[in-house]
Amino acid sequence: TTITSNHWIMAWAGLEINTLSILPLISKSHHPRAIEAATKYFLTQATASALVLFSSMTNAWHTGQWDITQMTHPTSCLILTSAIAMKLGMVPFHFWFPEVLQGSPLTTGLLLSTIMKLPPITLLFMTHHSLNPTLLTCMAIMSAALGGWMGLNQTQVRKVLAFSSISHLGWMTIILSFNPKLTLLNFYLYTLMTLSIFLTLNTIKVLKLSTLITSWTKAPSLSAMLLLTLLSLAGLPPLTGFLPKWLIIQELTKQNMAPMATMISLFSLLGLYFYLRLAYCATITLPPHTTNHMKQWHSHKPASTLI
Repeated sequence: TTITSNHWIMAWAGLEINTLSILPLISKSHHPRAIEAATKYFLTQATASALVLFSSMTNAWHTGQWDITQMTHPTSCLILTSAIAMKLGMVPFHFWFPEVLQGSPLTTGLLLSTIMKLPPITLLFMTHHSLNPTLLTCMAIMSAALGGWMGLNQTQVRKVLAFSSISHLGWMTIILSFNPKLTLLNFYLYTLMTLSIFLTLNTIKVLKLSTLITSWTKAPSLSAMLLLTLLSLAGLPPLTGFLPKWLIIQELTKQNMAPMATMISLFSLLGLYFYLRLAYCATITLPPHTTNHMKQWHSHKPASTLI
């Protein structure tokens, strides 16, 4: 509904249906962590949808237009940008996304990272000509920086992929005002690579790095595919993920934004570290063994005293 509509009310209704449809999938396990994730997701998305409705009503109040492409009032554009950033999980509205992804099953996490981001990105695509380029660029740089920085010390694979998603959203947003087709290309390729990573992790039942270390002995071919997909997501040159980054850097340079291109490229190096760490863990062919030294620490028990 959101993707095909031209009227703001229909787009808002589509976003609400989108939110309500995924909530049962997040809270399916009835675990307290899943319920917490569902509550966080619902509150954030409800707030963002309310802001979308408020921005469209403000625009209609001043211009008399309910068409999505006729968003011309500056305040409405500012509120809309914030609302969509909140829906996508961009900095500074990113806090909910890693927590929700961590509390969801892998298949639901896949939906949250890919399909659920399509309607907000479509709204950005349709309104890109009226959004503030400076605000989008600042949010994009911050997303790329924080997505790389926060992913460094994570041991849970889902959280690493959440910060990876935030970092990729930075790349999508920085080019939106200048060449929105590159934003869609980046999103499609990101969706394709994330799909294969989540499905592979779901097949070999991996949720954290310590489990990933022993995955090669269970499924060598899947671990090899996971390695290549992770390196592609990192944007290393021979692989598919390098294409959108290359095109975005090229377009930013054409728009006399070489410093921004340099900054976002340097911040993507932070992400490269944790992608390589995941790839390294996926390719360890021998599982780690516990030493006798470790066992001795557990064997010493304090002498019990009788009262």
